[in-house]
Amino acid sequence: MAIGPTGPIAVTGSIATDHLMHFPGRFRDHLIAEQLDRLSLSFLVDDLEIRRGGVAANIAFSLGVLGKRPVLVGAVGADFADYRSWLERHGVDCGGVLTVGGAHTPRFTCTTDDDQCQIASFYPGAMASSGSIDLAPILAARGVALVLVGASAPEAMLAHTAQAHRLGVAVAADPSQQLPRLGRDDCRALVEGAAYLFTNEYEWELLVRRTGWSEREITERVGLRITTLGDKGARIMGRDGAEIRVDAVPAREILDPTGVGDAFRAGFLAGVDSGLAVEHAAQLASLIATAVLESVGCQEWRLAARDGEERLSDAYGPASAAAIGPYLRAVLA
Repeated sequence: MAIGPTGPIAVTGSIATDHLMHFPGRFRDHLIAEQLDRLSLSFLVDDLEIRRGGVAANIAFSLGVLGKRPVLVGAVGADFADYRSWLERHGVDCGGVLTVGGAHTPRFTCTTDDDQCQIASFYPGAMASSGSIDLAPILAARGVALVLVGASAPEAMLAHTAQAHRLGVAVAADPSQQLPRLGRDDCRALVEGAAYLFTNEYEWELLVRRTGWSEREITERVGLRITTLGDKGARIMGRDGAEIRVDAVPAREILDPTGVGDAFRAGFLAGVDSGLAVEHAAQLASLIATAVLESVGCQEWRLAARDGEERLSDAYGPASAAAIGPYLRAVLA
């Protein structure tokens, strides 16, 4: 299973502010199976963190930290100025971001319990206008070779997927949180012909149901299928049926699971773009994902190259650390 470097990467999808809360208990202890059709609950939380987020911005941030200068594509409100400055300071090209007057930047509100289960809601705000963004001039001006289509307004996801295919630019499909809003034909359009298909384990099962295709039929329609498995790592399937399993890098402490999947995607694409073998790219992705898991907020992670190499060696052995280490030393202090 081999795939070459991708070249410049554009990341489309949501750009949002995250309001992250913690409930000191377990949601499941307060759910009554016989009363779910009349569910009405309020959880008293014990903290609130306001952080930068949105799947596209999270992925672009980590790609920027990893030295890739990604192009961020999405719609924001007039309140985005400070956020834009933050991203640009971390290597993100915000030239593909549309500012919508009179609208707010989207907002993600999420409560996490002691089992790391989450209840969340998302206010789209300016994101409703993201479908009007034309990828052609953005991709041409920067020589973009791969477009990751992340969760956004469904019409924007479909439009940007179609535009990328029409322009002959490879697509990484990452429908994630929008799967419940997408019908069968829309899901099929997002998947068909993608160079990469990213989901977590639950999203993968939901995608199979939504498309009406079997697991094999979906896998045969994409270049690589990457399924994250939480603390069990990740599974990567090739069109030819070849499979790679990669364990997670053990966390020293778990502070917040929000954005861990976004970090995995960024680490994987950064690794592939840097010429790492698929297995090593997935190991790098697991390292970055764990760094986010050990942080509060999706864009607050920090990692020293030496520490990263040691953790890779502990998790995967010295050969993997030796393969990935030079890249880490080149992009991380």
